[in-house]
Amino acid sequence: MNIYDFDKTIYDGDSTAGFVKYCSKHYKKAYITIIPTLWAFFLYMIGIYTKTQFKEKMYRFLKYIPDIDSAVKDYWDTHEQNILDYYKKQHREDDIIISASPEFLLRPICDRLGIKHLIASRVDKHTGKYTGENCWGAEKVIRLKDEYGIGRCDSFYSDSFSDTPLADIADKAYIVRRNDLTPWHEYKESTGEKLKHMFLNPEFLVFIIVGGINTVACVALATIFRSFINGDPIVADNISFALGYLGANIIGYILNSLITFKDKKLSILKYFKFFISYIPNFCIQQGIVWLCSTFTTLPMLVKSAAAAIIGIPVTFVIMKIFTFKKKD
Repeated sequence: MNIYDFDKTIYDGDSTAGFVKYCSKHYKKAYITIIPTLWAFFLYMIGIYTKTQFKEKMYRFLKYIPDIDSAVKDYWDTHEQNILDYYKKQHREDDIIISASPEFLLRPICDRLGIKHLIASRVDKHTGKYTGENCWGAEKVIRLKDEYGIGRCDSFYSDSFSDTPLADIADKAYIVRRNDLTPWHEYKESTGEKLKHMFLNPEFLVFIIVGGINTVACVALATIFRSFINGDPIVADNISFALGYLGANIIGYILNSLITFKDKKLSILKYFKFFISYIPNFCIQQGIVWLCSTFTTLPMLVKSAAAAIIGIPVTFVIMKIFTFKKKD
């Protein structure tokens, strides 16, 4: 028995994203849900919503589709050709598809392909409400055992390492890149994939938001200190920025601990590591302030803001692998 993920594994693309795009093109009322969906995504990013809660809000556009079965049929009529060739060649009757995409969306295409066994997220096709959790990560193994009583399989195929729990119960596992299959433990991510995983995720987006708050605090404090420091303008600018930076650093530690990296245990040791992780950022920013003070007449507010923005990506990487590194 072989088990497959669906999106980007046997299907070239993300079926859910494709269906949302299709519906937004053909059913204009679906646009009503855009702003609430963006707000729900923000709440998901900062950890208030779970992935399941966010997707429930996203699927509210289904209420504005008059005939959902017809919409799904039309979608697959124009997208069935995206099923990958390698799967068509090795398809077996006992294959199991496990996906986070909604069951109502995948069932019709599985029937067309002769796939009898499907495990997917249980989403009401009229309201977008979930029954149970989003079928993702470890939840896939739970669903597999609950519905089929299976604890092992011959081979497993997926495009994502988020499916490692399923790969661990397979005799053989493969990472899929379109029609290219690579044994799971032999696959090496490209530099582009590593950068994508590092920066295109909720954790980094929250870090940017926290960084924005921290930047405002730094700029405000630096501007206040500058009003009290006289003397050589270049020296005064750098001293003011350094003092503002140190004050904002404490605020940044608290916010990043509690919100970005979900580390509720504040400690002097972790703050020390946090402080060290910000040294490269401080050097970069201090250098930018010095250059701006030496070669321009920009106000302190602009110089401090520019310096803070440029240092964000460097600080995130150092902080993730040093200050808040997780054991796994």
